[in-house]
Amino acid sequence: MTLAAGPVPGISSHQMLIFLLQVSVLLAVALALGRVAARFQLPPVVGELTAGVVLGPSIFGNALPAASDWLLPREMDQAHLLAAVAQLGVLLLVGITGAHVDLALLQSKRTAIGFVSLGSVLLPLGLGFGLGFLLPDSMVGANADRPAFALFIGVAVAVSALPVIAKTLLDMGLLHRNVGQLIVGSAAISDIIGWLLLSIVSAMVTRGLRAGVVLESVAYLLLVLAFALLLARPLARLALRLAERSAAPEVSVSAITIMIMLSAAGTHALGMEPILGAFLCGIVVGSLGTPSRKSLDSMRIFVMSTLAPLFLASAGLQVDLSTLGDRTVLLAGSGTLAVAVVAKFAGGYLGARLGRLPRQEARAIGVGLNARGVVEIVVASVGLSLGVLTSASYTVVVLVAVVTSVITPPLLRRTTRGLAATAAETAREREFTGASDR
Repeated sequence: MTLAAGPVPGISSHQMLIFLLQVSVLLAVALALGRVAARFQLPPVVGELTAGVVLGPSIFGNALPAASDWLLPREMDQAHLLAAVAQLGVLLLVGITGAHVDLALLQSKRTAIGFVSLGSVLLPLGLGFGLGFLLPDSMVGANADRPAFALFIGVAVAVSALPVIAKTLLDMGLLHRNVGQLIVGSAAISDIIGWLLLSIVSAMVTRGLRAGVVLESVAYLLLVLAFALLLARPLARLALRLAERSAAPEVSVSAITIMIMLSAAGTHALGMEPILGAFLCGIVVGSLGTPSRKSLDSMRIFVMSTLAPLFLASAGLQVDLSTLGDRTVLLAGSGTLAVAVVAKFAGGYLGARLGRLPRQEARAIGVGLNARGVVEIVVASVGLSLGVLTSASYTVVVLVAVVTSVITPPLLRRTTRGLAATAAETAREREFTGASDR
């Protein structure tokens, strides 16, 4: 019987060198392109996401393949180092976003948010499902039949990207606005539905579609929501009270970080996305009052200036635009992109109008929910690993993710131009101490 394991192999000197250079180069290019985007009155998120595309196989990989292979090798051990840091960034970003959700506003607008969430998921899901039957057979993965592939395309078209939406709203100073709160609330609910649908599609491919599999996914989701509503708040209050007994303010920051990570681990252990746990934890912490939000905001500068750009740039690394030279892939990508943009906008807009929101706010919500970002890239990666997608259909889904994330900020700026601020929004901006930093 073995009583002790041998020593765990450490990171080699070469792996550490590559990792440090990757972080340095990605951050430098993301910062530079973020400043370029700002000069064109675009949020930095546009440049930060583009940084990964520039450094990926599309440009850097084609121009200097030897240098690209050395700096960005495809070995999993090396890639996982960068992915782990990027994941930390996205979880903290989503946690900070959750803390800035105004629950009183969402409660007062629950009907509108319900309509927006359903409209922005069901319409894209239905149109995407139909599109899945029209795409060529060469795009259907070896392990999927046509209905499973079509449902997967529907899910990919229906999702939003809460992390990218959050970063965009923070960059543009819109998170404290009512329209920003409605976009975040609707995106959160839409993503919950999207992850549930993705788990069902995955089950169809791996275990077959059975009632037990669907009921298990729904039961876990209800369990998480019940815990967040009934137990998380008193536990978080107790943890922060203990942390606040220390004279050092960083203790409260560490406590919040631990809670976000544990919440993410909890939802991940139940087969759901870690992002869901981080977002719910942020909401709970934010509901405890201004001192808790201030502790989160003290992390905000580092997260927004370092971890979030690194996460966005690393997401762009997965894009290879050279595959669009294939006419079939280009046509399929163009059609899927058009369906995705129109369906998401129409679903969000119609839902907002059914919820009796003004036309300008409805247009802004339809535009804001269109960003899909790394969430859709994650969905695409799942589809590729399951054998639902081929390399061609994977490229199409990633194309939709990148283009929608890039076009959303300028369109959102245009649709919110001239939208008068209310007294409640001004008060919320003062309360969210980090909201005016950028």
